[in-house]
Parts: sequence; structure tokens; C-alpha cells
Amino acid sequence: QVSSSVDVSQSVEEDPLVDGPLISHDALQSAIRREFTTLPTHCPAVLLLLLQVVYVSLSVCVAVVCVFEVGREECVRVLGNVRGQSVVVIGKVFVWLCVLLFGVCVQHHHSRVRSRGYLRFYRDNRTLKHLPFLIHSAGNTAVLVVMSADLPEADHLPVYLLLGILGLELLVSLPCLIIYTVRVVRFNRDRAGPDISQEEPSNSYNTTETGFREGSSLEEVVEKQADLIDYLKQHNTLLSKRLLNMTVQH
Repeated sequence: QVSSSVDVSQSVEEDPLVDGPLISHDALQSAIRREFTTLPTHCPAVLLLLLQVVYVSLSVCVAVVCVFEVGREECVRVLGNVRGQSVVVIGKVFVWLCVLLFGVCVQHHHSRVRSRGYLRFYRDNRTLKHLPFLIHSAGNTAVLVVMSADLPEADHLPVYLLLGILGLELLVSLPCLIIYTVRVVRFNRDRAGPDISQEEPSNSYNTTETGFREGSSLEEVVEKQADLIDYLKQHNTLLSKRLLNMTVQH
């Protein structure tokens, strides 16, 4: 027993974690606190919003000048033999591609936000971020139906329908982009910590996203728990690395 106690005391004395200087609480907190990373998707959202406004405005101008023949000479000089209606459709395809790229960009950044522990923000905007693409895809379908239908062109009915579809797209997609931009700007301005760090001080697990709330479906609860477990694993790994680095430095 004496030899075992001597071995324990020697191991404690030789342990650098025990003999080393203690790390202050402030230094530890500053080392493990993850810096907030802003979400840059509000800039593409504003650019996409402006692009849609410019496109619809130019489409109306092309329809008035070329289709309604208000300025026939200017239309022929600029577009040549290309029909004004075809120019509007080509522009529609270009705008749809921009919306597709916007959706891919937003999905990439939101996945990173989710991995950093902002699970509530990710879930709140999961549907909103896909709405512009769904709206423009539905608009493309409507344009194809109008273009393929055998409608009389004497009264410019296809052009009126085409402009109506573009205007409806603009009216529906603009609020979605504005709401999304406001949410992202507010998220960047608040610079809040991950969801789990906001819930820890209150210790009210019965009212937080980590618990089972009344009215939550089983699928929703399982998804929230899976997101939280994945984040906590990454967070614990990062904390272990930082604590090890601080221990080595001290």
C-alpha cells in the first residue's frame, strides 16, 4: 500500500496538467468562444431582386416597342430579325438560371450555418429559401403552355399572357426575397451564439428546441435531436483541440 501511494504521488507530481499553471476562466472562455461568421447571402438576394425588376421592365419595353410596333424601326435596328417575344423568353431563361445559382449558393451557406449550431435559423428559412426557385419554375411552365398553345396573335393575346406571368412572378417572388434579406441582415446584426449556447443560461430544457415540446411531430423532434447531436459532436471536438493547444502552450 505504501508503494502504491508513493507511485500515485509521483505520478501526480510528474503530471504536467497538475504542475502547470492554471488557465484563467477569461482566457479559457475567449479561446473556446467561436467567432461569429456573417451570412453573405443577403447581397445575392438583393441583386436577384434588382435583376427581376430590371428584366420585367425591359420585357415591357420590348413588348411595347417590338410587338405592339410603337417603335418598329428601333426594334429592327437593335434586334434585327429576332422577334421581341423570343427575346423576352430568352431573358426568362437567363433569369431562371440566376435563380437556380442563387438557390445553390444559399443552400451551401445555410448548410454551413447549420453545422455551426444555428439550427433554429436554418429551420425557419428552410422553405423560404426555395420559394424563388419554385415560383420561377412554375412561371416557366406557364410560359411553355402559353407558347405551345395555338392562341390568336391578332389581338396580341400571347404577349399579354406572357407579360402577366412575368408580372405575377415579380409580385410573388419580391416579398420572399425581401423577407429573406431582412432575416439575414437581422441574423448578422444580432451576432448571436449557437442555439445551444443561448439555451444553457436559462436551463429551461422543457421550453427549448432541444426538448420535446407539445404539438411537435415525431419526425420533427428526431430531426432536431439529430441536428443537435451532430453539432455537439463537432463542438466537443473543437473544444478538445483548443484545450489541448492551450495546455501545450502553458
